[in-house]
Amino acid sequence: MKTTAKIKIAFVLAISALLGNTTQAQETTTATNYDQGFRLGIGLTGGYAVHDPYKLALGADARLQYDLSKRYSLTLTTGFSNLFVSESDAPFKDVGFIPAKAGFKAFVWNDQFYLMGEAGAAFAVTNDYNKTSLLLAPSIGYATKYIDISLRYEHYNDFARLNNDGSQGKGVGQVGVRLAYGFKL
Repeated sequence: MKTTAKIKIAFVLAISALLGNTTQAQETTTATNYDQGFRLGIGLTGGYAVHDPYKLALGADARLQYDLSKRYSLTLTTGFSNLFVSESDAPFKDVGFIPAKAGFKAFVWNDQFYLMGEAGAAFAVTNDYNKTSLLLAPSIGYATKYIDISLRYEHYNDFARLNNDGSQGKGVGQVGVRLAYGFKL
């Protein structure tokens, strides 16, 4: 047999042995991972709209969370929210919408304080307002086994707003506090 053929066979055997050992090591560490699973949270949000003509924001939501590990989770959130207009801004009406968001939650301190980012769509469903808007929502929060309190900013990219000069523009934001009760499924 040629020397190069022997080297190739030895190389293939060495690579196979390394891959086999790596696979075995991964299988044993998987068994000791954090108990993965689903959680469900039911929450209420109160907030302040930061763009005119909207003033107050109220909503309720349900959040399904899948724990990838003790520190990282994936989320799906939906519910109903409403942006209320003050009486003096007659051309505009309240906007009620259904948010549909997917997100990522990372616990950063003591497995209780977290940062979360969500993205999705806001489907307007009230007052003949037929806009669907991109929705972006970063938040910070504190969670225990049953209680979840968070502060977040939500931005609705395509909802109409009133600019400072009286013209109509796009993009409405709100700052809100969410209080939720959560439990393991």
